[in-house]
Amino acid sequence: MQSAGTAADKPHFWDEASAHLMKRDRILRKVIPKLTTEWLAPRATPFVTLARAVIGQQVSVKAADSVWGRFTAQCGSRLTPNAVLELDEGVLRETGLSKRKAEYIHDLARHFAEKRIRPAAWATMDDEAVVAELCAIRGVGRWTAEMFLIFNLQRPDVLPLDDVGLLRAISLHYFSGEPVSRFEAREVAAAWAPWRTVATWYLWRSLDPVAVQY
Repeated sequence: MQSAGTAADKPHFWDEASAHLMKRDRILRKVIPKLTTEWLAPRATPFVTLARAVIGQQVSVKAADSVWGRFTAQCGSRLTPNAVLELDEGVLRETGLSKRKAEYIHDLARHFAEKRIRPAAWATMDDEAVVAELCAIRGVGRWTAEMFLIFNLQRPDVLPLDDVGLLRAISLHYFSGEPVSRFEAREVAAAWAPWRTVATWYLWRSLDPVAVQY
């Protein structure tokens, strides 16, 4: 977890998107001015982003950060696919990963190490094509692929409707805390296009004291 880096790290669309969202959405009009010195964090390598997203699946941000810290400590100074493949499953389990997630992380590392995937091509592919390619990797579902689109490729209009934090923020800010369906969330988010990534980030940040990073 971290807040923004320097102004040079700011996505090129951030200011335009923020201005648009403040005009279109009454909640974001209040949230955004409180966060003018923060934005989407600088990008990690594709492998690091995906590994961190897999570790973050279905656990709290705090728990994911704790496991990630132990995981990176085991990998040493450079977090690379080959470094991960040198760790056996028992060592990965000691970091707090479940047996299944340890298997997923190893499989992800093998995909990169054996060049079964083509990360260099992802920047020129549309969102759904990237999602389809990533979801072919064991342990990577749509949520994980969407975190990659947001945090690594920094695509501006991603709406991760499977994200618990986003649904919780929409519930709190737009429905007085009542549970919301994916349909209702999508309806709220219609006003955010073509900057749904930015709106999502601000709503995450409205709930957490530190900015999310993958």
